[in-house]
Amino acid sequence: MRFRRNLMGAAALAVSLGLLTVACGSDSGSSSDTTAGGEAATTGGGAATTAGAATTAGGAATTGGGGTGKCEAGTGEVPPLPELTADGAGKKVGLLFDVTGRGDKSFNDAAASALDAAKANFGVATEESAPTAADGSDRPERMKAFVGDDLIVAVGFLWGDATKAWAAENPNQKYAIVDSVVNTPEQGSTTNAPNVRSMVFAANEGSFLVGAAAACASTSGKLGFIGGVENDLIKNFEAGFTAGAKAVNPDATVEVKYITQPPDFTGFNDPAKGKAIAKSMYDSGIDVVYAAAGGSGKGLFEAVKETGKKPGEVYAIGVDSDQYNQVSPDLQPYILTSALKRVDVATYEAMADALNGKLVGETKVYDLKNNGVGYAVSNSAINQYAGTLEKLKADIISGKITVPTKPGG
Repeated sequence: MRFRRNLMGAAALAVSLGLLTVACGSDSGSSSDTTAGGEAATTGGGAATTAGAATTAGGAATTGGGGTGKCEAGTGEVPPLPELTADGAGKKVGLLFDVTGRGDKSFNDAAASALDAAKANFGVATEESAPTAADGSDRPERMKAFVGDDLIVAVGFLWGDATKAWAAENPNQKYAIVDSVVNTPEQGSTTNAPNVRSMVFAANEGSFLVGAAAACASTSGKLGFIGGVENDLIKNFEAGFTAGAKAVNPDATVEVKYITQPPDFTGFNDPAKGKAIAKSMYDSGIDVVYAAAGGSGKGLFEAVKETGKKPGEVYAIGVDSDQYNQVSPDLQPYILTSALKRVDVATYEAMADALNGKLVGETKVYDLKNNGVGYAVSNSAINQYAGTLEKLKADIISGKITVPTKPGG
């Protein structure tokens, strides 16, 4: 597994090639062993890990077997929302949720927290909209209802078509969209729509760090990844997770399963299927499972507790938000960490910029450098490995490690 150089260039290329477009895949129950074809991880200086007494790219001593105590302890932190000011008096911002709305314990809730912070800190009036049609056919009407607000934020790549259409029709209206790049409507255009901020995330970087954490915590070296829908966006999470795991333990295996195939996007809101997949993974001897599956991740948390094993013997890893703080106390010890995609940071900044008259058409990438991604630290168990994670994080920020954006990259 070879780490490519120049993350920002890779990110820009991935966007231009349609990183967020739906990918073709196999049947919804398919799985793949992502260790096949993997190469030894290398640092920017060319030092490779080995299966013996390995040294990761971040310099943390490990052994090939992974497991508790094999990584360095330390302290990590999650930066708060940026300190921004804006005068929202007499102004309004709107937030358009997708798939579930509030309560998904994932990126919709992250966006909602930013909306609440903007109301409290900027004094702006807010409105929000949850889906009423399971097939998404209500999106154009929901977006139309908010035209006239000082900013409309669309949460999720499924809003891409509606945002492009309405932005072209309403050139004076400001928009921001999560996980999608909206260009001008001309066929094949690569020019940003002038009134849309496209907010994309280096989710592979955050996933790399939790992949490393998974390998540190695993005593079996067997890990699992559950994706909601098999498209390029979620494969970005998969690629980072596998790369991070192998940076710590080159012998680690990662079983990958996706809940649905596009154009079926119900995989982001099917906890029952998420639970069934997670149960089969734990039953097979996998001891750490990461789900990038939106609301379906709730099923993972149920499954890990129902293994009957103690926290530390098995773990789950959440996604997007700090999911440790969103579950019942009996489940919390099982959630080692979460890969944070700071939709709250991006949404909050977009709202402040719009209220200050500074929001322009652009693609803004949120990564480790600008606190756009990261890992959660609410479970103190992560401190056993945080020294290793912080070193890997520093190497990614410095460019010594560049995380792949595609499985096998």
